[in-house]
Amino acid sequence: MNTRKLTVLTLAALCLLAAAPQVLAHCQVPCGIYGDQTRVEILREHVTTIEKSMNQIVEEGKQDKPNWNQLVRWVENKEVHADELTEIVTYYFLTQRIKPAKDGDAEGAKKYQHELTLLHHMMLHAMKAKQTTDLAHVEKLRSLIDAFEKSYFGEHTH
Repeated sequence: MNTRKLTVLTLAALCLLAAAPQVLAHCQVPCGIYGDQTRVEILREHVTTIEKSMNQIVEEGKQDKPNWNQLVRWVENKEVHADELTEIVTYYFLTQRIKPAKDGDAEGAKKYQHELTLLHHMMLHAMKAKQTTDLAHVEKLRSLIDAFEKSYFGEHTH
């Protein structure tokens, strides 16, 4: 194989690696090391970043001559953080931390259903936040995170 082909293949491989999605939530190896409260705080950070992105998109859109590059960057930023929020909800909480209630545990089943519903609604509002600049979705995400935290940790959060 000549040097040019090797260089092209190497660059192509690097581009594919750079474009691969990152999963930052937590591994799915049963390590027993969980940072539940940290994950909740990260969810809040994502919501704050989504909010800032929405505000910047609206402001840039009001300009007589919008900076299209900046506008695209803010849209991308909003989408990335909405996706990362959804990854934490799905790959950390739904798959690893929220456990079905044992048979006959009516109270546990009620809590399980409540938390599943809260997490599902977070995913829906993260999707809506990607599609719009409606800050109502940001506020709803905040209230859902608060409600989930209260249910998951009990009345007293860490």
